[in-house]
Amino acid sequence: MKESNKLTTVFSQIEDPRSHINRLHLLNDILLIGITAVICGAETWEQMESFAKSKEAFLRTFLKLPNGIPSDDTINRVFSAIDSEKFESCFIEWVNSLSTFSNGQVVAIDGKTIRGAKSKGVKSPIHMVSAWACENNLVLGQVKVDDKSNEITAIPELLKVLSLEDCIITIDAMGCQTKIAEQIVDQGADYILAVKGNQADLLEQIQDEFRFSKEIQTSVNVNLDHGRIETRKCSVITNFKEMKDISKWKNLTSIIRIKSKREFKNSDKGSEETVRYYISSIESEADNFQKAIRSHWSIENKLHWTLYVAFNEDSSRKRKGNASQNYSILLKIALNLLKNEHTKKQGIKSKRLRAAWDNDYLIKVLNVKV
Repeated sequence: MKESNKLTTVFSQIEDPRSHINRLHLLNDILLIGITAVICGAETWEQMESFAKSKEAFLRTFLKLPNGIPSDDTINRVFSAIDSEKFESCFIEWVNSLSTFSNGQVVAIDGKTIRGAKSKGVKSPIHMVSAWACENNLVLGQVKVDDKSNEITAIPELLKVLSLEDCIITIDAMGCQTKIAEQIVDQGADYILAVKGNQADLLEQIQDEFRFSKEIQTSVNVNLDHGRIETRKCSVITNFKEMKDISKWKNLTSIIRIKSKREFKNSDKGSEETVRYYISSIESEADNFQKAIRSHWSIENKLHWTLYVAFNEDSSRKRKGNASQNYSILLKIALNLLKNEHTKKQGIKSKRLRAAWDNDYLIKVLNVKV
């Protein structure tokens, strides 16, 4: 992991939305108070203020704080008003300064609704699409899905701002679109896209290919965990006989089938079997596809689930202005920093507690000079 002192400067590119007469506190100080407070467990604007007051002497080692600690109302106004798109672009720039990615890095893209943002029983208007580097354990970026749109339009916007050369992009069935596949290839990456009923003709052709083909590579993986035996058989075809109009899928080279069977030891439950299909621009061994597709699910386990459990994201009631979107970025900054601090082998919740109690450890998490 590279030196991340850029964390203290990268957000200076954001335009301050406040009038000049109301700028008692520096914008960069407020943003970094928010990041540091979230790392240490703060979930509300009031908690951010309380945290900062209790840690004022520590914060002054790398912040200016010309007029002391901002109030919770000031913190709220700033995070509700700053330009979310600019905040996101600064976040992506900062992430790019953290790590370099190896060839073949799997980048999983998936969406998640911020459920706590709903108001008066109305479904949440905030749905975020995120990119997750599976090997590096980093959130690479996020974009908000437009209120009158869906992930199909948001995914290209996210791809456009990411550096993806030599990466493998995995997306669920929503992202199985010809233009998305083309964009991924044009950006110098490869794709593995899940195929379901939203591409009915393509799915039928893939199923026919596996039904009649005699040239199928296979890889079988058996995993025993918590009294459950899971057998995953990955089958790959590269020599197509039944596929039509494949030219509209740029660089389509392989089709993949994953058959998963779960059996339960010491249980009356019967076995469960699922079958999933994928298309890819990669020509590789079945075992490599097995690993890449399995890696995709880390976006659920290591990102979405962690934000839900360790950061309590779905309980957030931030609704004013851009607050929900900007708070989501704060959580992802904190998650990136905590996951990439390796001196303590602990879960995210334990790391947050340690950071709140131990200033020396908090400096390691922030990776800034004091």
